[in-house]
Amino acid sequence: MSGKLENKIAVVTGGNSGIGLATAQRFVAEGAYVYITGRRQEELDKAVKLIGKNVTAVQGDVSKLADLDRLYDTIKKAHGRVDVIFANAGAGEFLPLAEATEAHFDKFFNINVKGVLFTLQKALPLLGPGASVVFNGSIAGSKGMEQFGVYNATKAAVRSLARTWAAELKGKNIRVNVVAPGPIETPAIEQLTGSKANADAMFAQMAAGIPLQRAGKPDEIAKAVVFLASDDASYVNGVELFVDGGMIQV
Repeated sequence: MSGKLENKIAVVTGGNSGIGLATAQRFVAEGAYVYITGRRQEELDKAVKLIGKNVTAVQGDVSKLADLDRLYDTIKKAHGRVDVIFANAGAGEFLPLAEATEAHFDKFFNINVKGVLFTLQKALPLLGPGASVVFNGSIAGSKGMEQFGVYNATKAAVRSLARTWAAELKGKNIRVNVVAPGPIETPAIEQLTGSKANADAMFAQMAAGIPLQRAGKPDEIAKAVVFLASDDASYVNGVELFVDGGMIQV
């Protein structure tokens, strides 16, 4: 039985850990050949070993356009096309808006917004009819989460970009959607909070406001991304799919 992404060429930015890695693994399991990116070569090498087959790692920073050019040049030479993009790379940091600095603002808008915009724009020459693009958003784009204002704003911008891309790619049969995770157990959350214990405490506190009473796993987001990327979602375009245990729905 063939997979949902059989013979597709896929890109996963920030594919070296967490949601990106889980999605890259799912993509390969569904028959795709996957290119993953990340800033740290050592982490990329570990991810390639974990994924095991049909994967190429290209070191790079999505906020640097030259790195994106190099990524797509590599893919063009090897495969000549891109069928699926998961623009996943992103970052955040706790800081009240009253204390936000220009450097803080620029850092996260460059990664989370500029990076997403140009991850798709630079791929356009390689994207054909039937291609699917998924941006990694967040419930943070719909909530005024304290201490997280700049990150919240970047994710609201990602949602807006998807709407505009869906409109501007009208007639090309290229779909652009957003997956919006709720609290997910990833290494990035441990880094954000300072330790696994702190992350666990934060998730426990948040669970009270989640109908499913728990945080999610990276693979639960990956399965939703596979749906949006595949022909199962052939008439789904411009949406924001919340995968959050019901956190902001009820």
